[in-house]
Amino acid sequence: MSWRGYDEVAEAYERIHAPRFSVIAEELAGFADVAAGMRVLDLGTGTGVAAEVARARGAAPVVGVDLAQEMLRVAHAQRPGLLLAGAEAVDLPFRDGAFDVVLANFVLPNLKNHKTALAEVLRMLRPGGRFAMSAWADDRDDLERTWDELAGSLIPPRMLQQMRDAESPDFRNFGTRDFTEKVLGRAGFKQVRTDKRTYRFRYGLDEYLEGREVFKSGRFVRDMLGESGWESFRQRTRAVFAERFADPLQDTVAVVLTTAAKPEA
Repeated sequence: MSWRGYDEVAEAYERIHAPRFSVIAEELAGFADVAAGMRVLDLGTGTGVAAEVARARGAAPVVGVDLAQEMLRVAHAQRPGLLLAGAEAVDLPFRDGAFDVVLANFVLPNLKNHKTALAEVLRMLRPGGRFAMSAWADDRDDLERTWDELAGSLIPPRMLQQMRDAESPDFRNFGTRDFTEKVLGRAGFKQVRTDKRTYRFRYGLDEYLEGREVFKSGRFVRDMLGESGWESFRQRTRAVFAERFADPLQDTVAVVLTTAAKPEA
């Protein structure tokens, strides 16, 4: 399978990241005022974390869409009863005005074409409906810098940056409130609000490093190094992290939450 897809890492994503991302998804749903009876779409649902949060708030129906079939399989197994569909964010199989709220938890910054995705969101929202998204803020802590340093010692940093620019050209830009507000305004949304929040997650050393492998940069490095080179990289990375950081690791991350409304008809 391609390093670009999430199918090979779905189980690890659910085990490591889903419990932590659910905390952010809960705040995102609150920021969007998701409430009982609302029709909610979770765009890029992954293993269904934000969809489950919306369902727990009484929203119905709640639909989660994702392109990765293994992510959907894990979502079905871990969160039975969710309505799930395989679809791309830029081409969604729903009628105009089908939803009151669309959630996108760490999705939009990863897309090559966020403009088309936002046009789809607007189409599917009812007039006055709300869109809410999250993005990693443009802050890097010592843990992330160390991992990038070690990866960059084997893969030319320029190559890593070219991959990021090609796959997610505005990933870092969405980490700033000003950029996000301008993008949503230009897309046709009104009442755009952003809020930067900080979260502190605790990981075991091995858990954190396995979690890094789930992200696109980790999958790319693994593909470039091959299995033997990857195993050597993992061992070296573990040794460096064990020397520099106390186990368990305290990971401090900043997130930009954004909500916006579709104009009334």
